[in-house]
Amino acid sequence: MTEFEKMRSGLLYRFDDDEVLGSVRRANALCAKLQNLTLDDGMCRTVLEKLIPGLPKSSCVNPPFHCDHGHGIVIGENVFINYNATMLDGGMIVIGNRTKLGPNCQLVTPNHPTDYLERRFPQEKCSPITIGEDCWLGAGVIVCPGVTIGDRSVIGAGSVVVRDVPADSLAVGNPARVVRRL
Repeated sequence: MTEFEKMRSGLLYRFDDDEVLGSVRRANALCAKLQNLTLDDGMCRTVLEKLIPGLPKSSCVNPPFHCDHGHGIVIGENVFINYNATMLDGGMIVIGNRTKLGPNCQLVTPNHPTDYLERRFPQEKCSPITIGEDCWLGAGVIVCPGVTIGDRSVIGAGSVVVRDVPADSLAVGNPARVVRRL
């Protein structure tokens, strides 16, 4: 199994691997181009579609936007992602139809080892993130590795989501906790 395949499979992998670094460098170059574009610039959509394959025409990603690979992100129809989103997509990130992300949201799939001796090496594991349909993540929400947010849920601004949130829930805080059903 290649290091890239290990990364996508949630296994410990070396992030200094040539294939992994090549993918990151490609995404870095495309993200750098986005930083100087606006949604009204015709090149913006072209760069976004190169970065995130299969990006629906009905979905909007406002630059600036940052990611590790781009091809690890699956975005549904009519999704809106506001300014300055960061998606570390070593593990897959799936965003359901009609979901909205406020500015400065971070979706992070990598996790470094907790053992300091293991952390000395260029290695980590990635766990996928899934956000359901019709969700709304307020400004500055951080979604941690392996989290699933159920359909129609709302995550309050500034929340840090460290565990799954069931469908039809309002979750807030650090760590985010469900405060009521919607």
